[in-house]
Formats: sequence, structure tokens, C-alpha cells
Amino acid sequence: MALIDVIKYNGNKQDFIWKFPSEDLRFGSQLIVNHSQSAFFVKNGVICDELMEGRYTLKSANIPILNKLVNIPFGDKSPFAAEVWYVNMVTKLDNKWGTIKPIHLEDPLYGIVVPVRAFGQYGFKIVAPRNFLHTIIGTLKIFSAQEISEYFNGKVLSSISTVLGKTIVQNKISLLQIAAFQDDLAEICRKSINEEFIKYGIELVNFYFMSINIPEDDTSLIKLKEAKELAMKVKTVGKDIYQMDRSFDVMEKAAENEGSAGSMINAGLGLGAGLSLGNTMGNQFNQAGNNLNTNPTPPPIQTQYFFVIDGKQSQPFTIETIPALISQNIIYQDTLAWKNGLSSWIKASEISELSNLFNQVPPPIPKL
Repeated sequence: MALIDVIKYNGNKQDFIWKFPSEDLRFGSQLIVNHSQSAFFVKNGVICDELMEGRYTLKSANIPILNKLVNIPFGDKSPFAAEVWYVNMVTKLDNKWGTIKPIHLEDPLYGIVVPVRAFGQYGFKIVAPRNFLHTIIGTLKIFSAQEISEYFNGKVLSSISTVLGKTIVQNKISLLQIAAFQDDLAEICRKSINEEFIKYGIELVNFYFMSINIPEDDTSLIKLKEAKELAMKVKTVGKDIYQMDRSFDVMEKAAENEGSAGSMINAGLGLGAGLSLGNTMGNQFNQAGNNLNTNPTPPPIQTQYFFVIDGKQSQPFTIETIPALISQNIIYQDTLAWKNGLSSWIKASEISELSNLFNQVPPPIPKL
């Protein structure tokens, strides 16, 4: 058994930790610790004494914890067995990360879940070498630089998924706009990930998103864009006019279907519905003119009515569109109807504002 006279680092500059190959040591040997390194004596899995940068002649005063643990006999060249581990307090800035699978996030504005992919880069440095060594050799039992990087990449990805989900909800950031907030999100992620890293003796010095994206051909992205377009349309033309426009769209589609109800709707769209639309839009413009010199007030919430037509629930109708349905015998006094506030379906004639409409609309013009 050859005793070691000089103990020095002989690993790669990129390695985070390196173990001296021999455990056959003695007092009087020279221990060399380079710049930005720490050397630790380890015995039976217990991390004992730490020596910082410098050149040391090993003696009981240098390694009091180890000396007490192994009860080294007195003597200038007494042999003893222990592990020597070096920790390089390196700063590694080129750590790449990327989502292996998409992160499924719900858009806080439109309520649609979409798959989000992201990738970027981060840098860290070892600031507490004892904590770092304890984690690596005591808990993880991994040693290569690649294994250590892969482990912390997993920590990064786990934190990103949680942080992105919380941040977009708290700040109401649509996923369609998320790329514009990359720098802000990166800083939030850096702080959150650093709280986890510091437990391992590591400080996260930077964190970047290079891209946050949603696959363009994904169906959920298409739905999300449609939802945004719909919201913009309602905001531009107003909720009441948009609802009326949708009612006519639905009626036109119903008119294309086979059956008596479809043909009667088709016949009535031109006259009854058109007059109703004209009256409603005229009222809208009159109100707009009257309000030019007054403070604007929010429009009243318009009641929507549902009917059972051909055994199925219809789309919602406003009061202005109902006369056309009555004149074409699409709904009758005993047609089941419902509006907000009713606990169950009742006859249309039992709803006071609808009852009057049945007496105001003339019957269909007879065919000659």
C-alpha cells in the first residue's frame, strides 16, 4: 500500500465534483486546493473537514473533525484512510433546457386549454460547496457533469410548468400574447427556480426563454383565435346587435334544413325579421343621437327567450325577433317557452310580454 505524498486536483475543468482516486493518506502529505475550489475529507459517508484555496501540510490541526472521527494515532507521518472530494465552484452559463412534452395551460381570458412548448437557457454557480457535495454524494449519488446537469434540468422544467400556470392566471395574460411577456416571465421563473436551487448550494444567475410557442396547426389554437375574434366583434358592434346577428344566422341555417319549420322561417326572414331588424337598428341610432349631449349609461340587459320547436330547444331569441316567428306559425300560444327567472317551461301565452304579441301579428297571407 503506497501512501500518498501529494494530493491535488486532476479532474476536468468542467466537472462539478471530483474524487481523489486513493484513500491511503498520511499526515505530512501535501494537499493543494486551486482557485475557486474546496476540498473535503469524507469518512463513511460523513463530510468532515473543508479546506479552501491554498497549499496545506496535513496534520491534526488541519482536519480536527476527521482526526476525532478516526482517532488517528499521534505522529508526523501516521497513515489514515479517508476520501478527498474536490468541488469546483464553477459558473456554468450554457445550460440548455426545453419542454419534452407540451405544457397544457388554460387561457385565462377565453377558457381554452392549449399545448404550450418552450425552450431556453440558464446559468448557475455553486455558492455553498458543502451543501452541494452533500446533495450529490449523499442523496443523488450521481457524479458526472452530464448527470448533474440533467438532474437540475428536471428541476427547471418542473418549476416552469407551475410558474407559467400561476402567472398567466394571476396577471390575466392570454396565451396568444404570452410571447410578448417572455422577459417578465423569465425573471419570475428565475426567482422561483432559485428558491429551489439554493437548497442544493447553487445560485441561479440567469434564466432565459428563447421561445414560448403553440403549434400553429393545433386545433385548440384555432379555437383560441376564433374566441378572440368573437370577443373583438362583440366589443366593436355591441352585445345586443351581435346577438341579433347571431339569431338571424341561426334562423338562416334552420331555413336550409328540411321540414315545415325550416321553410316557414325562410319565408318570414325577408319581411318580419327584416322589419324587426330595421326597427331595432333605428332605435339604436336614435338612442345614439340622443346620447350625444348626455352622459352615456350602460344599456339594459336584454331578455332572451327559448322555445321548443320540433321537439328541440331553440337558440335564444330577443323580443324583437319573435313577431316574425309568430306570423309564420313557427311558435304558437301553447308553444313551450322559457326565459331567465322561470323555474320550468310554460306556455308562451303565459309570459305576459309574449301574450300581447299573439294578438298584434296578422295571420299569414292566404295563397291565391
